[in-house]
Amino acid sequence: MITRKQIAIDAVIKATELCQTVQSEMVSTDTIQKKDRSPVTIADFGSQAIICKVIGDTFPEDIVVGEEDANSLRSNSELLDRVVDNVKTTITVNANITGSHLGDDSDTIKHEQVCEWIDRGSGDIGESYWTLDPIDGTKGFLRKDQYAIALAWIDEGIVKLGVLSCPNLPHQLNGSSSDKGSLFVAVKGEGTSLHTLEGDFVKKIDISDSVPCLAESFESTHGDTDTHAKIANKLGLNAPPVQIDSQAKYGIVARGEASLYIRLPNPASPDYRECIWDHAAGMLVVEEAGGIVTDAHGMALSYLTGRRMTNNHGIIATTKSLHPIVLTILSEISL
Repeated sequence: MITRKQIAIDAVIKATELCQTVQSEMVSTDTIQKKDRSPVTIADFGSQAIICKVIGDTFPEDIVVGEEDANSLRSNSELLDRVVDNVKTTITVNANITGSHLGDDSDTIKHEQVCEWIDRGSGDIGESYWTLDPIDGTKGFLRKDQYAIALAWIDEGIVKLGVLSCPNLPHQLNGSSSDKGSLFVAVKGEGTSLHTLEGDFVKKIDISDSVPCLAESFESTHGDTDTHAKIANKLGLNAPPVQIDSQAKYGIVARGEASLYIRLPNPASPDYRECIWDHAAGMLVVEEAGGIVTDAHGMALSYLTGRRMTNNHGIIATTKSLHPIVLTILSEISL
């Protein structure tokens, strides 16, 4: 019997292959602009198409709540051609691999079919659904730096499965280039494991509160960096912060390379609320490694309020021993 865990890992691995190919060949014409002016690449669309296809072919009734839709792509024929070409290439490469769930003849794949796969990610939140960020950390992707493909299965508001691919993250920070690429797999009640990008098991991972540094976003506009620094100082986390894009930060915390990941809204946008796909997979990766993830008030993150976590303010991902201390420090700071 095929499980959602198997499908999720397979889908994310195939999407990772597409993203790596796109990043290695990337040119300026591979991007368009969303309404919020954040860049979107052909990898976003291709990754979502591949993952939604794999899920839809095996679990056709499953809802997928993804970041992208194909509306802007349909009006950009040149970019759509590139997306379809990359999806076809990924399917062709994987079609004859035993166990692959990409079995279509690439010659029969049409442009509208790929758009329909992307639009499978436009589902509505229900009691059970997948949430997907096909490229988390798009600016990092464009810099050829850190980014992630993040997929989570949520059942009755509880994240039960998280698969997080970080193609440019070595198995250890400052590790050799030979172990570049980390795939995190977390299952509720079963722990978190680190794998290669091909899916080979590397090791179980555990969080640590003995690492004197925090993790935060590379982009300073993504959080309140001044307050982050104050909290780190009070905790004695005096090493330079690990500043990287995407949910790779959750992976670093989960495997004991930072003791805290904190993300408070930038003071310029105090009412900002996080999107579910930006945190679901990473949250479970940390929790199943022995950590805890809440908002800045200590409340559990809610995945039933919509695409944004409207009832939550900020993010804290840390160890169970440091968490109450962080909350105490935050209570002394005006949020």
